[in-house]
Amino acid sequence: MDALVIDDEPQLRRFVSDVLQEDGWEVSEAESAEQAFEMLRDRDWAVVFCDVVLGGVDGFSVLRRFKEELPQTKVILMTGHGTAVGALDATAYGAYDYLLKPFGVDALQSLSRAVAERLAKTPHHRLVSTNVPNAYETDIDLVGRSEAFIEVMKQVGRVAGTSLPVLLTGESGTGKEVVASALHRRSQRALKPFVAVNCGAIPAELIESELFGHVRGSFTGADRDRRGLWEEADGGTVFLDEITETTAAFQVKLLRALQEGEIRRVGSNRTQKLDVRVIAASNQDVELEVKAGRFRGDLFYRLNAVSIVLPPLRERREDILSLAKTFAQQIYSLNPAVTFSREALNLFEQYSWPGNIRELENAVVRAAAMCDGTVRVQDLPERIRNFHRDHEALPNQTGDHIEPKEEWPALAEIEGRYVSRVLIHTGGNKQAAARLLGVDRKTLDRMIKRHHINQAAGHFPSRVA
Repeated sequence: MDALVIDDEPQLRRFVSDVLQEDGWEVSEAESAEQAFEMLRDRDWAVVFCDVVLGGVDGFSVLRRFKEELPQTKVILMTGHGTAVGALDATAYGAYDYLLKPFGVDALQSLSRAVAERLAKTPHHRLVSTNVPNAYETDIDLVGRSEAFIEVMKQVGRVAGTSLPVLLTGESGTGKEVVASALHRRSQRALKPFVAVNCGAIPAELIESELFGHVRGSFTGADRDRRGLWEEADGGTVFLDEITETTAAFQVKLLRALQEGEIRRVGSNRTQKLDVRVIAASNQDVELEVKAGRFRGDLFYRLNAVSIVLPPLRERREDILSLAKTFAQQIYSLNPAVTFSREALNLFEQYSWPGNIRELENAVVRAAAMCDGTVRVQDLPERIRNFHRDHEALPNQTGDHIEPKEEWPALAEIEGRYVSRVLIHTGGNKQAAARLLGVDRKTLDRMIKRHHINQAAGHFPSRVA
């Protein structure tokens, strides 16, 4: 099988070629996109390894051209400057993979052999998007270079061109709606509406009418026919956030809408065929909700055609400073740039961010408003300052003052202590504690349960909200 390696760095081009040849590939090389385009029709290329940053035309243009003219060719983009948006765009355009430099022989061989196995099977032409937006204009909230987030964005890109339902799970504040919107914009439905619905914010008795509409006289106050959000999204995407907050009665009707592709307005006998893709999200473990009888299993399996778990911010710490600086730039784009003191940046990296990206954004917004142009520790919310005071006496990260037998607490233990302190501070008022922590009440309840915080044992006063 024929392989083409495109890179303007001779050493890396030679390295990739040598590894592929050892695995039995017939390898050709090109030092630029222009040279690769001249070679495009020379052979039926099975795989193309292409650097993203080339001297002229970039790797994404190579990807687009090869997928247009040789759709069965597996294109692998290589980059030394990988980003979450780059990974998302690469797989949404149809790249087989997005390979981060530096990589070794083992990683390259594993990938090349996976491609060979895929090609040996029945060829499958995956539908890819032709509507990829300018990432710098539309995906500012998807800032990230951490391996965990890049892997998630690869998954998102791979399903963007399909109409499969997607279930996004992860802690509150991890950016589920942002990811859902990015997925929609890279789909074949990108020019149609994206309608976001927070199921937990709509009263149970109104959610059916809100989503599916109603006819005049169907209930008190229904003085006219009304289209629902499902109709508004026809041809596009509906994002159902907090899907596990819906009632069993509504789940039955939602299941029918997904199975039959049709809805019925409240009070009507007429059904309507609609073409809607559904992306659902929850901060709960949905399988556990099914086992507990709080969520329908048949609906779960219908929604769970593709499941993507978003990592919490503490598992992608490499992204924290970039996100903080990006949020500051967003808010004060017309003013002189907001800067951060080294002490504040260190604290951003150390803090556990139980409220994830949402908490980080709120902290930056507050600090930027309070500061004199430079964000310092004293400009940050009280809960973060308290964390700083509790940990400023710890040994520094150079290890100069660490005793050999000193035991460092696990991150989960620190989080548990911090939640306990906040509850003590609020006198056991969970609503106030959740507000200080930057999480919702249900997330706080799960944290209390996870860390076995027992008010009866005196971890915090007995009064609760």
